Amino acid sequence: MPLHLRFHPLLRQLAVSCLLASVILSITQAQKSPQKQAEKPSEKTSTPAEPETPAQIELLETGYRFEADGDSRKEVHTRVKINSELGVRQFARLNFDYNRSFESIDLPLVRITHPSGGTVDILPSAITDNPNPVVVNAPAYQDVRIKSVRILGLAPGDLLEYRVITTVSHHPLAPDFWLDHSFERTGVVTEEHFEIDVPASRKVQLHVQPEFTYEIIESENRTDARVAYRWKRTGAPKEAAPEGFPDVLLTTYSTWDQLSQKLVLGFLPRAISGDDVLAKTNELTQGAKSPADKLLALHEFASRRIRTVDLPLGTLGFSPRQLKDIIASGYANPEEKAFLLVALCKQAGMSADPVFAGASVSARELFPSPELFSRIFVRVGKPPEVHWLDPSLEVAPLGAIQAVLRGHPGFLLAPASETLREPEGLWPTIPLELPYASTQHVKIEAALARDGKLSANVHYSLRGDNELLLRVAFRQAPKEKWKDLAQLLSLSDGFRGKVTSVTASDPSATREPFILDYEITMPKFVDWSKKPVHIPALLPQIGLPDPPAKPSPGAAASSIELGTPLEVETQMTLHLPPGTTIQTPTGTSVQRDYATFASEYSAKGPTITASRHIHFLLRQVPAERAADYNAFLRAVQNDEAQDFTLDHPAAAPSNAHSPNSPKAVSPPNEPSPKAKFLR
Repeated sequence: MPLHLRFHPLLRQLAVSCLLASVILSITQAQKSPQKQAEKPSEKTSTPAEPETPAQIELLETGYRFEADGDSRKEVHTRVKINSELGVRQFARLNFDYNRSFESIDLPLVRITHPSGGTVDILPSAITDNPNPVVVNAPAYQDVRIKSVRILGLAPGDLLEYRVITTVSHHPLAPDFWLDHSFERTGVVTEEHFEIDVPASRKVQLHVQPEFTYEIIESENRTDARVAYRWKRTGAPKEAAPEGFPDVLLTTYSTWDQLSQKLVLGFLPRAISGDDVLAKTNELTQGAKSPADKLLALHEFASRRIRTVDLPLGTLGFSPRQLKDIIASGYANPEEKAFLLVALCKQAGMSADPVFAGASVSARELFPSPELFSRIFVRVGKPPEVHWLDPSLEVAPLGAIQAVLRGHPGFLLAPASETLREPEGLWPTIPLELPYASTQHVKIEAALARDGKLSANVHYSLRGDNELLLRVAFRQAPKEKWKDLAQLLSLSDGFRGKVTSVTASDPSATREPFILDYEITMPKFVDWSKKPVHIPALLPQIGLPDPPAKPSPGAAASSIELGTPLEVETQMTLHLPPGTTIQTPTGTSVQRDYATFASEYSAKGPTITASRHIHFLLRQVPAERAADYNAFLRAVQNDEAQDFTLDHPAAAPSNAHSPNSPKAVSPPNEPSPKAKFLR
């Protein structure tokens, strides 16, 4: 991701946690973090111990059996060696998500084998079945559940073995079926078996990454002829997984068009029923003076007034509720929100279609499967007047799509008569740029006291990708945690003081820029006894992309990615004690066709001002202009390294005074690119 003004990694992690809230992900990441094994000193060898995972999966067996009518049975058998207390915590509770309306889960075996050889079977009383916490306040989704088993008595050295059976009956998209699977690649799994068993009467498409060989077994049973595909592997694959490609993909859909039409038939009869939404459409658009005003009103209703129940795509089997029920309940999952907005737009006379997103750029090269997508958007209008909307993200301004999803193709869900007339067919590209200018304004009003204490008010006004990130973070976090968010942001600015108060605009008020103010104090920011005192301009450091590394022989040089065009303006006013003498640095001005930078520094009486303005005009710099970009980068970095020189005659003398005394406490002049704002 290209870097400009960069958010602190912890702030980014918090925002992502608010968006995903995935316990499974955190467990997986913890398993992938190796720890040193405790070892006794040895006189024979000084070789360090091999890193050990908290829990090692010695055997992972997964088998799917599909029937001709689309029903299926998945069985997973796992043996896990617990190596540490962290492994105990990871496996102290096993959680299994399912949808009770067409799935069931059984746990016929959960057993602990102790190092001594003794075994303990977990009793059925340790198994609970409750609604997923995400749907607790959504009565219509109570079939979305978690079956959980608590593993008591687990200790390091134990072997945990369990078997899980998931049965699917009468899936809304039956008799079609599909699956994708990727083999574990980190070494956490010692041995892995995988099998798919399908009826010979069903035509399937199978895509397998070349490094994973398998055997095919065909049955001779005349009444139930079947074909099985089996994999058996040990150790992690040597090659990294191709981005966006599963290792194994199986589907009964023959073409992408067939999948699109199947999803359209499942959704649209429920979504486009005019009596359900006509009255609501008229109510929402009453008084709108233009089509743009109508679209804004409909988008704000679907995105903000209908609460998002953040279920993964397909959790409900791609079977949404009636629109009247969605409106009456006041909540919806992402698919339902998208199809509600489609219906509202169509009733208002606008062309609108749902679009799946979140797959890799190369998804169309694979066999068709809904498993490849993770998001759903709404495309309103026809080229060239097209709006892309994300109603599931409640705080997204009109037309705001997250940066990681822009520039990639979406998968259009529309009747065949419409897709045939599309210039891009089923794969319209999500625009790379936002429909409005990206800006960031930071203004700092500060005062430096006689005792060296700095007090400052920091004001942000943001439009663009950082705006969306902050809106999500402040929307998800309770107000009592806002100070923690601001504290992380201040650290990313280079301020090491304490945030004392925070105010922010309503994250859902997306017609205006997102505004954030925080106050911060830094005792002993300077020591006036040291003469002279050097302080930097109290401005956030501007993070520029690093120059590209020298390519290997025969390889082409890479272009420098600047990312979304962005205008950043930072200003500072600092009030000093009366009588302070000031030497200001010299401003800089650098003009390029891909970016411009200018700075100004001045002093009037006991007040100093500083400003820096950078404008990224293009998304990238060609590789052949790397030398020119390096010169631009050095000019910006040299400017940021400049200091104000202060001398306060009333300061008390110090025995430790030295003309070469270190500078006062200040942000580093050359910040790590990962320690600042994320663009």
